[in-house]
Amino acid sequence: MSKGHKKLEKNITLMAIFIVVAVSLGGLVEILPLLFQNQVNQPIEGVEPYDPVRLAGRDVYVREGCYNCHSQMIRPFRSETERYGPFSVAGESVYDRPFQWGSKRTGPDLARVGGRYSDDWHVIHMMNPRDVVPESNMPGYPWLAENTVDPELIVKKMEVLQTLGDPYTDEDIAAAAEAVNGVTELEALIAYLQGLGLARSGR
Repeated sequence: MSKGHKKLEKNITLMAIFIVVAVSLGGLVEILPLLFQNQVNQPIEGVEPYDPVRLAGRDVYVREGCYNCHSQMIRPFRSETERYGPFSVAGESVYDRPFQWGSKRTGPDLARVGGRYSDDWHVIHMMNPRDVVPESNMPGYPWLAENTVDPELIVKKMEVLQTLGDPYTDEDIAAAAEAVNGVTELEALIAYLQGLGLARSGR
């Protein structure tokens, strides 16, 4: 072992600096090229920005931590595609902030759950999952049926997303408050789930 290597290992400050530099360079090499690839920045055919109700439902999904148990990323392996459908591609998630890709999967992947079950099934499942899946360890979310969506908050979110490049028109934003008026969080969440993966699943 060289003297320089020994010195690096024994000096915690110097070692920390080298680690930060190495990780930063590795991150740049992996991330920067993605910023210039159309497959990452352009939506695939059939993918549209979320309408106000589904946008509200997605916020509920994130707020309640559904991503802690359900991924939305089907890997390109036979075992995955036979169970869940076509593998996930980046163009499906261009309007997701934050995206729901990940590897944690306590419950099933939800990338292609849209249209797989009826709205009534989802209502029962969200109120008490064991009524439809006896072995489920998922908690119930009955309060979502009592809470209503905040129209002003959805309008503000759509305005922000518009500035970030989502193709919402001023007319879309003006109509958003009326679209979610009186809609419960449960209804919004189900609308979000029912739209997942339709562009790739063929449903």
